[in-house]
Amino acid sequence: MTRLPALAISAALALSAALAPAALQARSAAPWFTVELAQPASEGRAIAGGVVFRCEGTTCTAPRSGDRPLRVCSELRREMGTIASFNANGSPLSEDQLARCNG
Repeated sequence: MTRLPALAISAALALSAALAPAALQARSAAPWFTVELAQPASEGRAIAGGVVFRCEGTTCTAPRSGDRPLRVCSELRREMGTIASFNANGSPLSEDQLARCNG
């Protein structure tokens, strides 16, 4: 009987070790940039700030970039048109910054 609990513990540890990388990957796969365009995207992807934005309808998302959010926003606007809202890690650009992005 003592072998069964040891086997159950080993199985639980193996399962948690197998699932941990998936949990970390899911967390890192969350978009850093979330953008709403004024008009639906004409293309499914764009490159701005050195990262690939994936777009569907008026929403575009991308992983983190080394560039400042305002610069990434401006580059994306040149590719995709007017930006209605731009969020970096959940923090939106201010109205002034958004106006400069679209300038």
